[in-house]
Amino acid sequence: MTSIIKAIDIHKSYGTLEVLKGVSLDIQKGEVIAIVGPSGAGKTTLLHILGTLDNPNPHYKTKIFINQKDVLGLKSNELAQFRNENIGFIFQFHQLLPEFTALENVCIPGYIGGKNRLETEKRAEELLTFLGLKDRIHHKPTELSGGEQQRVAVARALVNNPLIVFADEPSGNLDTDSATHLHQLFFELRDKFGQTFVIVTHNPELANMADRKIEMIDGRIE
Repeated sequence: MTSIIKAIDIHKSYGTLEVLKGVSLDIQKGEVIAIVGPSGAGKTTLLHILGTLDNPNPHYKTKIFINQKDVLGLKSNELAQFRNENIGFIFQFHQLLPEFTALENVCIPGYIGGKNRLETEKRAEELLTFLGLKDRIHHKPTELSGGEQQRVAVARALVNNPLIVFADEPSGNLDTDSATHLHQLFFELRDKFGQTFVIVTHNPELANMADRKIEMIDGRIE
């Protein structure tokens, strides 16, 4: 198996509050990983650091490799490009832009990455169709249900064919049926497109479906 993420000795503090206390982990390509643990354990902080949205404390032992690339050694513009090309994000609050249609929202990461417009729109339409939203692509977020909005957010995370999708409480705002559908979807997407999913969740059903559960307590992996 190939390591898609290798993190060594991550520390993170906010002022005097030590949130991560030397976290190391190894994630294989194509795995669906659930990160679980009580509130305040450091799960979201770890997710943001692995996803290159935040930096660990400078520490000589700390290393983060994504697809064998030393991401802590990248300059900010190189990191932004690497993130756009290799990483997708799904958040608890879908963060769709209300003035744009579902299709336009999904296309945004492709446009930011300088991809061909027609190819990006074709890819977005394929993803929305796969996610059961073929008849909703020209609807704006306010015209979609919560579950439909979250599926649009999933399509947006996938439009650039990322190697890894990071999801932070992706089903936290969904009803039970929509949550179950979304959880099953992650595994269908992994099987169809080969992505690696790293998911922070309080949902025991989703955590138990994952290939592997990583439990965090008080800034450390148990």
